[in-house]
Amino acid sequence: MTPAPAPAPTPTPAPVDDARKPVILAVDDDPQVLRAVRRDLRSVYADRYRILGASSAMEALKVLDTLDERGHDPALFLVDQHMPDMTGVDFLLEAVSRFPDARRVLLTAYAETNAAITAINKVRLDYYLMKPWDPPAERLFPVLDDLLSDWLAAYRPAYQGIRVAGHVVSARTHALRDFLTRNGQPFLFLNVETEPEGQQLLDQHPTATTDLPLVVFPDGTVLSAPGNAELADQLGLSTAASRPHYDTVIVGAGPAGLAAGVYAASEGLSALLLDANSPGGQAGTSSLIENYLGFPSGLSGGDLTRRAVSQAGRFGAELLHPIEVIGLRRADPARIITLADGSEISAETVLLTTGVSYNRLDIPGADRFEGEGLYYGAATTESSSCISHHVFIVGGANSAGQAAIHFARYAAKVTLLVRANALENGMSQYLVDEIHRTPNIEVRLSTRVLALDGEGHLERITLRNDRTGIETEEAARFIFTFIGARPRTGWLDGVVKCDGRGFVLTGPDLLHSGKPPASWPLERDPLLLETSVPGVFAAGDVRAQSIKRVASGVGEGAMAVALIHRYRAAGGGGRPERGR
Repeated sequence: MTPAPAPAPTPTPAPVDDARKPVILAVDDDPQVLRAVRRDLRSVYADRYRILGASSAMEALKVLDTLDERGHDPALFLVDQHMPDMTGVDFLLEAVSRFPDARRVLLTAYAETNAAITAINKVRLDYYLMKPWDPPAERLFPVLDDLLSDWLAAYRPAYQGIRVAGHVVSARTHALRDFLTRNGQPFLFLNVETEPEGQQLLDQHPTATTDLPLVVFPDGTVLSAPGNAELADQLGLSTAASRPHYDTVIVGAGPAGLAAGVYAASEGLSALLLDANSPGGQAGTSSLIENYLGFPSGLSGGDLTRRAVSQAGRFGAELLHPIEVIGLRRADPARIITLADGSEISAETVLLTTGVSYNRLDIPGADRFEGEGLYYGAATTESSSCISHHVFIVGGANSAGQAAIHFARYAAKVTLLVRANALENGMSQYLVDEIHRTPNIEVRLSTRVLALDGEGHLERITLRNDRTGIETEEAARFIFTFIGARPRTGWLDGVVKCDGRGFVLTGPDLLHSGKPPASWPLERDPLLLETSVPGVFAAGDVRAQSIKRVASGVGEGAMAVALIHRYRAAGGGGRPERGR
């Protein structure tokens, strides 16, 4: 059996003394097992974490008391299920009530599926391991590396990082916070209207109010209302290609594009991914994806994106963002990508994975309040701003359902506005069930938004019940919309053939009466995911007739790489051009 590749190294927190290191706590009443697990943990993690052990659940609870009193942070609990004084699940219930962010692993002597399912439902168990875990390099460390990497991504020690001062309700502040969040950059947001530290920051760095938000970096650099390109430069994000020509250029770094980057680079192709904003696409903003294969407790879109970006980079794929692509043309045998700054990149093949954007509300007030109370997509960066407020979610598909459940953790009330007459019409049943179980989520069917209104920010919305015809005006500070989707293909107009809604046609969808379009230059038919331009492929949500799911996008990204190999093996065209 070919050994699994070594896991990517877990990111390390800033150096601290041993007393301040995050804690990994192992709990097992079998002294031999406890010694073994502490030995293995110390062999790999002792330089970054304090490894503590407890021989009973009660002893472990005393350890938690001490950690709580001293303000120490547990990163992970590794707990035996069968202990005489308390089961592992019951201990984890107590532990996560005190330290909800710590990762949770259950140890069992055999495959106890029922116990694992119970733990997943009760304590959001992250993983369960069977004893023995030999060899730990294959059965223990990769699991813990992933979990600790996830924990570190959200870990907020005593803060010494990026500080952002601005107004809570501001389109410019929202755009900046969203960019930092989606790029995994921790930052401290200071409301200049309510937090003295925010005003102090402005006093230290005088600037006109119109120049907010103010961003102060740990090295002392100060930026006033920076755009994405300026932020990317300061953060050291790659925005320049390392070579003039690639085997494949992938335009769009959502699930389909990232999957293609992983498979292309791992199979020896020089691969470049370009994204106009941040990696992850719409999926990257999802608070929790619960039906993705292999993650029974679910994972956030941010976690999925971070893992995929790391994986693609590990195999050698390059990722540039924010980089806007504005043109594509043939220059046989190459395809030429034109960027917004006028520069060009050459590639043998191109894969279009630009995804879709949520449709805009075409109602009075929509343009005025975008980013200032009205948000398209999950905008999870606004979660803390929604605490104790009434939040409205517009849409009836899975993204809207996931957002409703997410914001219900913060808002006093969440109202889901659905134009259909049944929630089940467009949403997965597991989400429907969870929404009905969540007491502060209200569902209004057959309802649409007619108008937005307010003074300096969104204050009121007008709703209409299509079944009764009744219109109502209600107080509203936050509204998040997930209505339909439009493909990001405006820059491809006249380059590749699209359907009436702008989605890219590929493979069989290009054929008429079994024949390719007259503009198709080759003897062979287009390959399954090939567009009307040979050597240019499309995958994921941007492709006509695609299934709008994360898993299908990942699958199409992988499939596209196989077709790119076929295209290249045939010398590009496969057969001579038609004589005409």
